Amino acid sequence: MQKLMGLLRRCVDDYHMIEAGDRIAVGVSGGKDSLVLLVLLAGLRKYFNKPFRLEAITIDMGLGMDYSGVEALCKAWDVPYTIIKTEIAPIIFDHRKEKNPCSMCSKMRRGALNQAILDKGFNKLALGHHYDDAVETFLMSLLFEGRISCFQPVTNLDRTGVIQIRPMLYIHEKTVDNFAARMNLPVVENRCPADKLTKRAEVKALIYNLSQTYPDLKERIFGAMQRYPLPEWEPQGRYKRPKEQE
Repeated sequence: MQKLMGLLRRCVDDYHMIEAGDRIAVGVSGGKDSLVLLVLLAGLRKYFNKPFRLEAITIDMGLGMDYSGVEALCKAWDVPYTIIKTEIAPIIFDHRKEKNPCSMCSKMRRGALNQAILDKGFNKLALGHHYDDAVETFLMSLLFEGRISCFQPVTNLDRTGVIQIRPMLYIHEKTVDNFAARMNLPVVENRCPADKLTKRAEVKALIYNLSQTYPDLKERIFGAMQRYPLPEWEPQGRYKRPKEQE
């Protein structure tokens, strides 16, 4: 855990993600990424030199998923937890019968989450995107949109005044998976009908296959994103490339 918290702390420092007095909401889907982020931020809160408040928020899509384990985890780490009930899934799959549901689902979930954050007076939203997510998003933009782009480590949402932060960008997906298993985190089964049938899943498979021939492919892409740099991707701290952990 100390190793992961070190990587998270380095990312937070490099991109100035957390300031004293911040009220940070963690978007918790119930998946391993958001649960690991929650635990690491809860641990960081105990010794970070800039005191901040933390709360977990889940947008319930209306798929009948059980978040009782997440609730227990939040209680164990002394993190307030709120579940926002919605009918996003029935609207998309039953009423609209969307053939490509991911884009609309993402917008509706983000809208519900941003509204909850504004209602509660948070100024920052922490999201569980990790190292591999960044590389995949970069390639998705290149392959499917014909542009060089990726989400930013820190994003200012002008319309709401909320700042999105992604503190796990220096942590590989394999490391996240292993940590979630070792900590026995209560990962919630994803009941989305479109799960693993997305363009991201295709790009993940492509990267895996290419990495068999070019083992440092992900590291080269991630480094290029910082050196280019993409807007807001150049780190301000002393960045050292994270190695993938078994």
